[in-house]
Amino acid sequence: MMDLHGLPVAGIDEAGRGPWAGPVVVAAVILNPDRIPEGLNDSKLLTAQAREDRYQEIMATACVAIAIGQVGRIDRDNILQASLWGMRLAFRGLQVPQAAALIDGNLIPKRFPGKARAVVGGDGISLSVAAASIIAKVTRDRIMVKLAKRYRRYGWESNKGYGTPEHARAVQQHGVCTHHRRSFAPIQRAMRILAKRGEDEPTIEG
Repeated sequence: MMDLHGLPVAGIDEAGRGPWAGPVVVAAVILNPDRIPEGLNDSKLLTAQAREDRYQEIMATACVAIAIGQVGRIDRDNILQASLWGMRLAFRGLQVPQAAALIDGNLIPKRFPGKARAVVGGDGISLSVAAASIIAKVTRDRIMVKLAKRYRRYGWESNKGYGTPEHARAVQQHGVCTHHRRSFAPIQRAMRILAKRGEDEPTIEG
């Protein structure tokens, strides 16, 4: 898809800044102007099935790259820096010379390896950013569903690691695991409560 000064344009978006657990996922997508899937929109406005359908179409017709910022990076650098790192990595992963980028939000990462424009609400304005939001969301959801099979008590197959009442109760009852973001305030509070109880922080595997 062409936009910035006639260059091929990658839409860039992330999924997973807010959850208490799991990675942040960033996607970069350059749409094929002759094969743009119908129904592209901000992933939050689509049903899970619609996201899956669009995901398959985007992967089959577009140039796509994905970066995954794991919990260790999030806790070390903070969630914003992990997201910005992912934007640079995903854009590089496209391997499209002279591409430019439309980035959802109001920040352009420092040392970004190409021309870029930040677009607030970009996933509802740009088709390429909407496509990136779908790829990032579906990829992250699949990761959390897979993790839920091993860490069953947290309900990640439904809450995807977000701070739902169900998730909060599970953390209070069972503690935290290696996929929880220990730099996040709710997880830090849970860890302090566990410490006061004299309990360990178990890695739940069933």
